Amino acid sequence: MKVEVWTDVICPWCYIGRKRFEKALAQFVHRETVEIVFRSFELDPDAPVQSDMTLEEKLATKYGLSPTEARAANERVTRIAAEEGLQFRLDLARPTNTLAAHRLLQLASVRHIRPVVEERLQKAYFAEGASLADPVTLLRLVTEAGLKEEDVRHVLAGQAFTLQVRADEKAAAALGARGVPFFAFDRQQMMSGAQPTDFFLQMLSSSIDTESSSLLGD
Repeated sequence: MKVEVWTDVICPWCYIGRKRFEKALAQFVHRETVEIVFRSFELDPDAPVQSDMTLEEKLATKYGLSPTEARAANERVTRIAAEEGLQFRLDLARPTNTLAAHRLLQLASVRHIRPVVEERLQKAYFAEGASLADPVTLLRLVTEAGLKEEDVRHVLAGQAFTLQVRADEKAAAALGARGVPFFAFDRQQMMSGAQPTDFFLQMLSSSIDTESSSLLGD
């Protein structure tokens, strides 16, 4: 079974959803038969590379919230993240353009270390206040996670892997994705959102049953 997971590195629900999915996969009896493929998705492709806007200000502007409502929303997601073992410091987070980060994640996919690199980028953004558009910061983070400095510099110096990012986003749109996290199970069953661990486990079981029935010709 192939499970494709579309995420953005500055999406809190993507981070939470990935942790819940990982917990479900660890409990899944047939986990050795599951191939996980991470794919790129930019929540805001037009976001500026440099901005002093805080996450609270971004939420308030985007959704028409008051500062108090935006702060409460961040506090809620921080509590939920803590339940999954994640420490968020959303007061430090600065929304930014994520294309460069996604291009490096595509490189990480080629090098077969994407989960480690993605984890480092998400932790840096949500817990450390790192800018995921700053080339120096990106270089430091992804080399810490195992990418070679020479390869990273080459990607950051040009537009390598941009087409792969766009292809991932086009595929998500074709499957009906309107936001992330978005999961496709053999591109037969799709789901969105940071669903509970038990729900992910049900989806894995349902998908493997469907696959088995198909192979048997039922």
